[in-house]
Order: sequence, then C-alpha cells, then structure tokens
Amino acid sequence: MADDKEVEKTIAEDLVVTKYKLAGQIVNRVLEQVIAKCVPDASLREICEFGDKLILDETSKVFKKEKDSKKGIAFPTCVSVNNCICHYSPIPSEPDYILKEGDLAKVDLGAHIDGFIAVVAHTVFVGGADLTGRAADVTLAAYLASEAAVRLLKPGNEAYAITDIVQKISAEYGCKPVEGMLSHQLKQFRIDGDKSIIQNPSEAQRKEHEKSTLETYEVYAMDVLISTGEGVSREMDTRCTIYKKTDEVYQLKLKASRMFYSEVRNKHGSMPFNLRSFDKETSARLGIVECVNHKLIEPFQVLYERNGELVAQFKFTALLLPSGTHRITGLAFDRSRCRTDRTITDPELNCNQGTNEQASHHRVDGYRFPCIFPISGVTSALSTFWVEIEYLMKRSELRERKYGNEKASRLWKGSLALEEWPLELSLIG
Repeated sequence: MADDKEVEKTIAEDLVVTKYKLAGQIVNRVLEQVIAKCVPDASLREICEFGDKLILDETSKVFKKEKDSKKGIAFPTCVSVNNCICHYSPIPSEPDYILKEGDLAKVDLGAHIDGFIAVVAHTVFVGGADLTGRAADVTLAAYLASEAAVRLLKPGNEAYAITDIVQKISAEYGCKPVEGMLSHQLKQFRIDGDKSIIQNPSEAQRKEHEKSTLETYEVYAMDVLISTGEGVSREMDTRCTIYKKTDEVYQLKLKASRMFYSEVRNKHGSMPFNLRSFDKETSARLGIVECVNHKLIEPFQVLYERNGELVAQFKFTALLLPSGTHRITGLAFDRSRCRTDRTITDPELNCNQGTNEQASHHRVDGYRFPCIFPISGVTSALSTFWVEIEYLMKRSELRERKYGNEKASRLWKGSLALEEWPLELSLIG
C-alpha cells in the first residue's frame, strides 16, 4: 500500500463522506460480531484474528470498480482486559489471555476505504450480567464522558473544552481519565492528524500540547479512556505487536530490515498493522528492530494501569459537517445495566436523570424526522446538545401535519423553546 501524495481530500466532497460512512458501517458490523465472541473461556488471540479477518473480508466487497482504491484495516483488532488500557492483540508466539466471567473488556478496531478511516471502541462486561461497584462507576463515567464529547465536537469549540468536561464527569464517579491519551483528527491515510484532543494532561503535557479550535469539514476519532485508579499508564512485560510507519527517512543497513520495511510500505502504507499480518513472524520480529531504533516504524505499546484497577473505553468517529456533527461509529449502550450509587451532582454538568440521553431520539406522531439542531432554553455545555434524527419524514410533510409553517420552521432552526414544543413531539429513551 504505497502512500499517494495528492491534493488533500476532505468531507467537503460527497464521495469522501460516503466512503467515511461506509467504513463506519463496516466497523460497526464487525464490532458487533467481535463483541459476540467476548464470552467466558474465549481466546483473545482468536477474537483479534477473527476481527481482522472480518474487516478485510468486508472492505474487499466495496468499491470494487475503483482498481486503485486501497481498503482494509485502519487499526488492528485489540481486546484489552481489566487494568490493561490499550493495544493488547497477541500473536501466536506470545502468551494468550482467556476471558473470564466478570472481565471488563475493551474492544478497539478500525477500517478504511481509500484511506478514509473509521475507528470504534466499546466496553464489554464478559458474562452479560449487570455491572456493579467500580466496574459500573468507570464504565458509566466513560460512556457519559463520550456522550458529552460528541455534543461539544462542533466547529468553533476549543479542544480543551472537551478535555475539561471529560475530567469533570470522571471525577463525579470517583475516576480519572487516562493521562495524556490523545483523540486525533483523521485525514486521508493519516490516523494521527495535525490536531488532537488530550485527556487529563499533566502540567508538562498541557504546556507542550498545542491548543486548537474545531473547524467545519474536520474528522475526529474521539477516544475516551477512564480509569478507577490514578490514570497513569505504564508498560509491563507484554510485548508490542502493533506498529505504524512514520515519515522519517533512514538508509537501513540489514537486509532483513529492508525487506520488512518494503513489505510494510507496500502492504500497509501509513496504517497501523499487527505483526500477525506477516507470513514469517520470526523474520518480521528481526526486521522491525532496526526500523524502530531509527524511528522508521512507531510502536503502539501495550499499556496498563496498576493491578486491581479497571479501565473503560468508548471511541467513535465524528464528521464535522455544515449540517452538524455526524457520529458514524459506535454501538448503543444500555446505561441501566450499570448499578452504581454514584451520580452527577455538579449542577453545571446538568446531565443527570437522562436529560441529554432522552433527547437523542424524537418523533412526531410516530414518525421520526431528520434534523440536527440545538434545543434552546437550555444553557449548560452538556444540555446544549445536538440531536441526530434519521430521515423518515420530509420537511414539507412536517409543516403540513399539525404545527403550521411558523412553528415548524422554528423547530427546524432550533429556536423553539422546550415549553413550546407540541405535545405530540414526545421524548423517547
């Protein structure tokens, strides 16, 4: 997969939006099937291999007429359990992990079509029982923080507004975001674009991290990782299996390194890859050493929290379009399965009692209607949310039914205050 140096394509083009959304549909389907495999006594190695194969199979079925189109894995399937934060995806020569009932597993994966990347992550409680105790706290904190993030992911907002709201919600559940984790802007063939949103930065990281403002036609991989512990990551004995080619230049000395690097360029380009994708693992292990030492290849280290702590993760891909923010990846999460006595007490957050979740779907006389609009009369960061509704009813039909042109127009523009909403416009959970 050679990298193409062309004029940058963005979601200002309809075809690019289509490719992003199609990649999003693929990763959502794959995620569902991978989650179904996360049961007691299942092998994590086999689950990760299954996820990668499924991504390759699904992406091979689309855009067949575009002969030069590159498609496939944008991030290898990882399943990181309990205090393991991220990037656990074992290969045959490494120790496997067998899932146990009560494990908190984070499934993370990505696909791309023509370099347009969609990534996703979801937290699963192995065994299917309700979450209780600290598992419930950390999972609910991560989920609500991710929901808050999508409402602030809109043009004109500062990236640090998202950093701060994730921090506040985590604190309400006695948890902390994992320090220094980045949510990157996505570009064609680039999983780590120019801009990023940082989690729980240290003082040094806050000084070094470049502030940014979100803009229309940008794409983000919003990654929320929350810990029951101090939120400080560390490497342990688990060997790295996921890597990515960088833009550095160096003349490799060893023949094995040159052969390996050539295969990386042709097969994966700038996308992250797992060593399992190479036919000869031993040769890959040998060739990668010199590449990493001279920064031609970047490792994604397997990171951990302290033993006994738990980490939860939710990640989604969002397109910042003129019509609003479109979240194209992510599965539904039943927060009622989290049995915790903790709740959000900060009145500024104002997301308790399902305020923002209830408004995630609306219907008029049994029809869902299309729009993305802010609800007026509500001022906090979390409650000034945007509602995405699937298209089942035309605007003209809405106006003609019961509400009249004036009120329907105000509804579409988002200026209809809550108390003015017609009774038929019912909130459903």
